[in-house]
Amino acid sequence: MTHTKVTTPYGNWPSPITAKMLVSGAKGISEVVPDGDTVWWAESRPEEGGRVAVMRWSAGAVEEITPPNANVRTTMHEYGGGAWWAQEGTLWYVDYADQRLRTMRSDQQPMLLSEEPAVPKSARFADMRPTACNNWLICVHERHLKDASEPQNLLIAVANDGSARQIELVDGADFYASPCLSPDGKQLAWIEWNHPNMPWDDTTLMMANIDISSAEITLSDFQVIAGGDDESIVQPAWSPSGTLHYLSDRNDLWHLYAHGQSEPVQAPDGEIGYPPWVHGLSRYDFNDDGSVVFARYKGGIDYLEGYPDQTNFHTIRTSGSRLSFTSGSWSSEAAVFFDGQQVSKPRDLQLDAEYLTPPEVLSFPTGPDQQDIAHALYYAPAHPQMQGPADSLPPLIVLAHGGPTSHARPQLSLAHRFWTSRGFAVVDVNYRGSSGFGRAYRKKLSGQWGIADVEDCVAVARFLVKRGSVDSEKLIIRGGSAGGFTVLSALAFQDTFTAGASLYGVADLEALADDTHKFESRYLDSLIGPWPEASELYSQRSPINHLDGFSAPMIILQGSEDAIVPPNQSRMIVDALDERKIPVAYLEFEGEQHGFRQAKTIITAIQAELTFYGRVFGFTPSGETTPLEIRNMPSTE
Repeated sequence: MTHTKVTTPYGNWPSPITAKMLVSGAKGISEVVPDGDTVWWAESRPEEGGRVAVMRWSAGAVEEITPPNANVRTTMHEYGGGAWWAQEGTLWYVDYADQRLRTMRSDQQPMLLSEEPAVPKSARFADMRPTACNNWLICVHERHLKDASEPQNLLIAVANDGSARQIELVDGADFYASPCLSPDGKQLAWIEWNHPNMPWDDTTLMMANIDISSAEITLSDFQVIAGGDDESIVQPAWSPSGTLHYLSDRNDLWHLYAHGQSEPVQAPDGEIGYPPWVHGLSRYDFNDDGSVVFARYKGGIDYLEGYPDQTNFHTIRTSGSRLSFTSGSWSSEAAVFFDGQQVSKPRDLQLDAEYLTPPEVLSFPTGPDQQDIAHALYYAPAHPQMQGPADSLPPLIVLAHGGPTSHARPQLSLAHRFWTSRGFAVVDVNYRGSSGFGRAYRKKLSGQWGIADVEDCVAVARFLVKRGSVDSEKLIIRGGSAGGFTVLSALAFQDTFTAGASLYGVADLEALADDTHKFESRYLDSLIGPWPEASELYSQRSPINHLDGFSAPMIILQGSEDAIVPPNQSRMIVDALDERKIPVAYLEFEGEQHGFRQAKTIITAIQAELTFYGRVFGFTPSGETTPLEIRNMPSTE
């Protein structure tokens, strides 16, 4: 049945998608591990302060395995990932509270495997795998040493008996990831890389023989298998027959190769690989017969054979020939699939399908001469009962994702629909430098951060204005972390946008280069230039040094305990805007780190944004507003 829509100004449409709905009952599903005829996964819960629990499905029943107070999260590389593993009914995990390694079975209490370090949380673990004899747990280790300029990274073996004994296996490289044992347990492979590279720039795949006993574990006959020389290798894995496989971008796209073969064994239309910001990811695995199952990303959307309705896939893993993964679609939140069935239940959102219409996949001209191409996902305003006035167009929110080596997530985001259901248009930009479009596309941001990404955000806004989709006077740019830098740069160096929202964004590149963690400490070498040799360029690109360019109102949101982009970055830009009498709102959330995890923070932050846009653009949002101080903003009373 077709209903007559009510004409209501864009921005103040009433919506059932509330700020509370973003977190109430929400469960973030991440890593999935099949184990025989059972499957395990990690589940984050905003209503519990972002706590992560490990769950298990067995014979149709789901249970939480970790204790009620456990928070399964490692701070390895600060971003974490790979904080747990499960095999033959045994779980190994890192607890965020102390970063110590534990093991347990579902009917037992956890047993500590690592010692309490002299400095709390200074010993970190990730990417763990048990040896075939189960005497040892091989994992990536990070030590924060008191007198060292940066942490030490290495591969170690931890005794599985609770003795806290550790054996150093490999060191010398700046970073390690993805240790994996051959099916016969006689060989170990891993990824390593060194400064100034990031793991999507240049990594090396290594392999060694491994000799294991109850008392000792040693490696010998070290071999370089692939990588180096401007090639990124990710996710090594062994086939059932014992052949080492890996993903390489040597021919632009991350495709699947086998040791000893020069041509890829899987080269689909699209990219299998990913930028490994976190540990524990998997995009392919093997069935018992050696056949490969994999996900591929093309044009902004994810694909997996046999699941045409799903649009985003994570942690592809098999147990025998039982396939497991987590996935979402445009109309449903992420869920766990195992052996052909959905074993976890996302929330029943009870939303009319018209609120959740798929986005339009865009490719648009960009660059100084409009001769290049960038990509985006465009979400038009969507409401089954509301429409905007015929003589007006919707405001646009341009989203700049973080990373910047990342991409827009192709699945349902209630945060996006919060806006579109109120009459905003949203465009999620896969600007040049984003992943999923090949190495050459990623490299288009080399030396161009703050330029190419800004050009693409400006270009997509102008593209949508030109074709008559959005209001040229109500163009918002929004982003977090690296996306926050893009926001600040766009507002400092361009005049396209009329408002901005920066979430824990970078304002001062020189301060960031001097005050960040090891994993990203040389990231800016490729994005800007070598530090400190290119310090003048850092100064030129830093929005904090171009205050004269700021004229658009801004809202800035920040966590008080952010170690990646410290709070002083946000405070500097707020003070600068305040001095120039530009409308600015600032909220700093106590206890939050890089990315908001607590339900109260998430609710307050998005309500504050809606309040801010209503005040700036002169409309009255339907509900969801919150008291907000906007400095230098004339009172409406």
